[in-house]
Amino acid sequence: MENIEESSPLRITPTVRALSSALRGKRENVPDSSQGSGDRIFPDPEKLWFKESSAKNLRNRDFLSPTTMLHTLYADGQVPPAVMSRVLSLRGSGVLPVAGGEVMGEGLRVRVDRAAAFRAVLAGGAAEYLTPSGQKQGCVVLNCPALHPKPNTPTPDTLTLGQLRTVLLADHMGALLRRQGFSVSYCPTLPEDSDIITFLRTLGLDWPTAPANWTNEEREEKLQEALENSPYRESETERGRRTSGGGGRKTEEGENEGALRVNLKRVFQEEGLLGYDPSLGTCTVHRDSVSHLAQLDVATADCTRHLVCGPVKTPGSHLTAAQYLQLRRGQMKEASEMKYGDQVEGQTWDDIIRVMTSATVRFELLSTVHTSPVTLDVQREGSVSTKGPRGGVFVMYNCARLHTLFDSYERGVGKGLYPEIPDGSELDFSALKEEGEWLLLFNYLIPFSELLDQSGQALDCEGGAARVNIKTEQICKFLVSLSKDFSSYYNRVHVLGEPLPHLFNQMFCRLYLLRALRELYHSALDTLNLPPIRQL
Repeated sequence: MENIEESSPLRITPTVRALSSALRGKRENVPDSSQGSGDRIFPDPEKLWFKESSAKNLRNRDFLSPTTMLHTLYADGQVPPAVMSRVLSLRGSGVLPVAGGEVMGEGLRVRVDRAAAFRAVLAGGAAEYLTPSGQKQGCVVLNCPALHPKPNTPTPDTLTLGQLRTVLLADHMGALLRRQGFSVSYCPTLPEDSDIITFLRTLGLDWPTAPANWTNEEREEKLQEALENSPYRESETERGRRTSGGGGRKTEEGENEGALRVNLKRVFQEEGLLGYDPSLGTCTVHRDSVSHLAQLDVATADCTRHLVCGPVKTPGSHLTAAQYLQLRRGQMKEASEMKYGDQVEGQTWDDIIRVMTSATVRFELLSTVHTSPVTLDVQREGSVSTKGPRGGVFVMYNCARLHTLFDSYERGVGKGLYPEIPDGSELDFSALKEEGEWLLLFNYLIPFSELLDQSGQALDCEGGAARVNIKTEQICKFLVSLSKDFSSYYNRVHVLGEPLPHLFNQMFCRLYLLRALRELYHSALDTLNLPPIRQL
């Protein structure tokens, strides 16, 4: 359609807002149900429409305003002709082109001009759909308590699975926030060449390091002095009430009576801090805690936000992070040998198994809402499938299928079977009629940019509360869902057809779509620090 603004990438949110505006119009133009009964109650504009996503519903509609919403806006639920005209002639920056619509039993349904949308997204290469829609500014420090010395630097054999989950969360959040434009740094700095750094690098984490003899003693001493002189330091009178049963925790056996203690409850109440547990009392200041604070003090002087991370459960077994990684690597190697036999040897396969193991671990620990517990099956007799829809391996396998497809195409070009892919402006994208093609564009390529935006928006929208909730599980779930739908499409459609000129347009349109999907995989996997594997 001619009303697409070529310079503006198509987005779901602006389209829903434009549809809502067209449906609502001006308040004075909306008929009242009864004279003198006051204004009608208008629903939230964001709830007037919803985007369809299931293959079944996408066969006849892309957006729907349910009948209940129409009855809220209009006395008889009938959409006036003038309003319908506004909806069908919808246009604007980032708004998907409308092909048609009608009121049915389920509500007002709208269909997108799919050929125009395919052309708008794919003809230029789709690069603007693979990055956040806007860039932010600011500095973010990601502090990972699991890696702080207590008092010694953790090792792979002392790191728990719950602690490994927090490290992977920090790494993933950092990658997402960097994509948003934030400057991201990590705390604590770890000794270079330490066992924990080697372990983290095995998982693809590039954690900051410092020479093994580096110290922060001067800053630690200043912090210790500040705590000793703090107005919130527990007084002898307060300690006496606490230990004599006047409230709070009694002194435990062996606890140092002269220990420095800070009344956290008073800090939170008098400083007006939000989001903390109101039942908190006093805490003893240990030397390793001061070291922890000193590293944070180096990194930032601004407010602190907390991302709560749920535990990792392994019923019937207890594994350290090192044992867990070793188990998954052994299972991955065994599964690869069963499928590929004697091919599984040499550095290339070592690298493949390392990346696939890292993918398995990341998807197992990051696919669940960060506040919820993760339960792992770590039975040693189990295996890791290289093909079933089980998270990381399935995602990497389908990404590799796309690389294999384009390698096959390039070989065909070399043999003279196919011409080079033409410029997108020369193609007729109405050839993309298979329902799986629209599902891949509408559910994944177009929404991905807005998915990347959400991490930065979460930091902006928490109102200053101490706890922040970022949907860290969404990228993993997005990739698994994408892989299921792509796999279904790829198993059903023969992309590289017979080398006949009248079939080339459809083949090239499909290659444009799948090339964009390949780059989408790369972009999403990059937020998990997972390099794509070219073949499996």
